[in-house]
Amino acid sequence: MFFIDTIELEGLGNRSYLAGGREAAVAVDPPRDVDQVLAAAARRGVRITHVVETHIHNDYVTGGLELARLTGAAYLVPAGARVSFARVPVSDGDAVTVEGELELRAVATPGHTPHHTSYVLREQGRPVAAFTGGSLLIGTVGRPDLVEPRLTERLARAQHASAHRLAAELPDETSVLPTHGFGSFCSSAQAEGDATTIGKEKSVNAALTTDVDSFVARLLAELDDVPAYYTHMGPANAAGPAPVDLTAPAVADAREIAARLAAGEWVVDLRNRVAFAEGHVAGSFNFEADGKLATYLAWMIPWGKPVTLLADSREQLASAQRELVRVGIDRPAAAATGAPQEWVAEGDDLVSFPRSTFAGLAERGTDGVVVLDVRRDSERATGYVAGSVHIPVHQLHQRLDEVPAGTVWVHCAGGMRAAIAASLLHAAGRKVVAVDDGFDSATEAGLTVVTG
Repeated sequence: MFFIDTIELEGLGNRSYLAGGREAAVAVDPPRDVDQVLAAAARRGVRITHVVETHIHNDYVTGGLELARLTGAAYLVPAGARVSFARVPVSDGDAVTVEGELELRAVATPGHTPHHTSYVLREQGRPVAAFTGGSLLIGTVGRPDLVEPRLTERLARAQHASAHRLAAELPDETSVLPTHGFGSFCSSAQAEGDATTIGKEKSVNAALTTDVDSFVARLLAELDDVPAYYTHMGPANAAGPAPVDLTAPAVADAREIAARLAAGEWVVDLRNRVAFAEGHVAGSFNFEADGKLATYLAWMIPWGKPVTLLADSREQLASAQRELVRVGIDRPAAAATGAPQEWVAEGDDLVSFPRSTFAGLAERGTDGVVVLDVRRDSERATGYVAGSVHIPVHQLHQRLDEVPAGTVWVHCAGGMRAAIAASLLHAAGRKVVAVDDGFDSATEAGLTVVTG
């Protein structure tokens, strides 16, 4: 008998896995906060004997090295990955015994990276699951453009070949368990559905249903923006990440918050966007703790700039810290929790800005205001409000001077990114209205939406 437990990393759109038998287990692509992997093993009553990486990750800092150190497990890393730490190099066809007749076999599947390796879990010689990392995903594949531009087309072709190899060598009923594809920008598209098998992928995955030239052309044409912080993840993982420190940061009072803002540091309010709009510290930015905090804060903040976190509660702060260490933002400079009135000096007031909907914009009319679309290029290509200005939210901090004069009605696809953008604009002294609405409502409201 074997088990496979999935460890969800919802904020980053990834999954990690713990798989094993009665006494031993292997951890696949573990997150940097390894305590949850250790807890999963404890619940199963198993010892982690092997930790494996499918590749050197570009979208998060791995916990593999630390997990192997803490457990004494063998740390398996693809032999082609250039790293600065001791590990067990894994080549195509290598196999390790997890327990009894449960083994893990390496299958070279280059494409997401040149050294990418999948791992097939076999019970009594029969494949039961494939941990495919950034190779074969649910309905798609991992993107091939994160390593080096001159390798992109070659890696795209390798993705096609690797998908076909897995499909040819594994039974249709084999479960496909990828790391990426659940919101991660490491995926070339997002997963449709929660689970899949080799047989299902043969009928729905473009890598397995189209010829290589058509597949590569489509894949390269549909590649989306790359978060800026990805530049730092690969080198950090190759060097060997340090252990994390999740202890509470130093407490910042109102005077320190003001001083940090005056020094040009980032003060990030983690509260929901409704509460933030109603009242917040002037100059602070709103990155909701329940949104894609790690992705967008790491994408937008100048790398290495000190950040102070403001949170509703200690629990919200601790959750945010956990999210941020996964992308290399290791220690907040300071933090405060509680009511926002406690974050401003005596005699100072909280500031606010209005929220609305596309119906509210249609009622007001677009004449005399700036409609700012902060979605990505790929989203805007599907349709946009006539006359709107387009600056993707991840570029806005560097392009504030390009926003025309006037009150800015800022929107995205749902409201979260509009709140981020509105907070940046408001901190810069602009009059803003945050459109907290789904983009489909623009047409329903009677606004002119340009398509095609």
